[in-house]
Amino acid sequence: MTSALEKNRPGAAFAFDNSYAGLPQRFFAAQVPTPVAEPWLIKLNEPLAAELGLDVETLRRDGAAIFSGNLVPEGAQPLAMAYAGHQFGGFSPQLGDGRAILLGEVVDRSGRRFDIQLKGAGPTPFSRRGDGRAALGPVLREYIISEAMFALGIPATRALAAVTTGEPVYREEVLPGAVFTRVAASHIRVGTFQFFAARGDTDGVRALADYVIDRHHPTLKEADNPYLALFEAVSERQAALIARWLHVGFIHGVMNTDNMTISGETIDFGPCAFMDAYDPATVFSSIDQHGRYAYANQPAIGQWNLARLGETLLPLIDAEPDGAVDKANGVIRAYGERFQAHWLAGMRAKIGLAGKEDGDLELVQALLSLMQAQGADFTLTFRRLSDLAGDDALETAFAASFREPDSCGTWLAQWRERLSRDRRSDGERAAAMRSVNPAFIPRNHRVEQAIEAAVENGDFSLFEALLRVLANPYDDQPDFAAYSEPPKPHERVLATFCGT
Repeated sequence: MTSALEKNRPGAAFAFDNSYAGLPQRFFAAQVPTPVAEPWLIKLNEPLAAELGLDVETLRRDGAAIFSGNLVPEGAQPLAMAYAGHQFGGFSPQLGDGRAILLGEVVDRSGRRFDIQLKGAGPTPFSRRGDGRAALGPVLREYIISEAMFALGIPATRALAAVTTGEPVYREEVLPGAVFTRVAASHIRVGTFQFFAARGDTDGVRALADYVIDRHHPTLKEADNPYLALFEAVSERQAALIARWLHVGFIHGVMNTDNMTISGETIDFGPCAFMDAYDPATVFSSIDQHGRYAYANQPAIGQWNLARLGETLLPLIDAEPDGAVDKANGVIRAYGERFQAHWLAGMRAKIGLAGKEDGDLELVQALLSLMQAQGADFTLTFRRLSDLAGDDALETAFAASFREPDSCGTWLAQWRERLSRDRRSDGERAAAMRSVNPAFIPRNHRVEQAIEAAVENGDFSLFEALLRVLANPYDDQPDFAAYSEPPKPHERVLATFCGT
């Protein structure tokens, strides 16, 4: 066991520049990580560490101690953030970081501020009788998915490191423990605002809103109504983010208000998954018994969550209650148009349409309906369409995506008629489509295979291989072609779990 002296020995890996710790005490609880027995560094994301301006050599040497919480680096101000949230529609007035500890903030080489947070670093005052620990499987899952999302170009929290603890955690079974180090533009959530609003703490809401504006939207300080402008900015980011999720078949699985960041990043990859065969009603999360967070429901849930944020901001938006409600409702109504614009623009790109024409929406919807009826794989269908755009000889390969290959003939004729007004060459169009239609996603069965090998056998080779493939999702990578294939019937993953 690490001694108290070693635990507090200064480390030089981080140049912390902490701002959240300067907020009033009720925003968080100071909390030092709980030491673990035998930490071992599974993975250090060295490119990300270098981008953040961290001392990579020090992290190679001391990473196991730092990222397990055994060694608190110099300048860190460890704390657990307070927040509330609606979970599956029911409000919990206090949630908070039950097993996550914010070490502090760093400013990267581009001048951007990021949080460095340990997940699974021991209990906090918000643990609610939990042990504050994480199992190895969920840690590896979050590492894989968060880095895959980054490579896909979708705003998301990042993975800096993963370590094993040398200690067991007790869930339905005994599992190896681990700690995950997460990097985020910030960990402020809709639920953070709800924490103060639920207590009638308007001063707290205002202090938080001012902090968010300073950190994420400094230009809004000059707006006529900065708090309304903040609400509009958050709405825009969420509309764009959720549209991107749908473009790659991503299902978050637990879109509670405490899992919706103000920064517009995807956060918390517990029961998330990527669709194989296209079906808008797809649900993977084992705890989503009624499909509240199904694939097609995500845009509407985003709007619902924004309405909850709007409620917290009403006293800041306008001192006159009716005026505040009218202004906030205007933002919530506009969200639908924002989302639709982002979604349709992305879907036009996915099927190779240049410009905008009447009938584009119907063409997109016709393809999706055909894919659903024919059980077509979401990712593979769009990737093969990208190939077909550059070479008509590949129509057979595209048609093979459907149970009945002849079923796509009518749609292809309509698609080609629409493309006839595009001045780009076939090669230019195909290249553009390949840049938005990935060949590789974190297929659920591949993720589970990597986790099982690590947990059951201590074999991290599949984990490493999957990370290498997913780092370049838009490249063909012929040597790894098998990773682009959907699961065989016996490989299908039907449920995912939150892993708490």
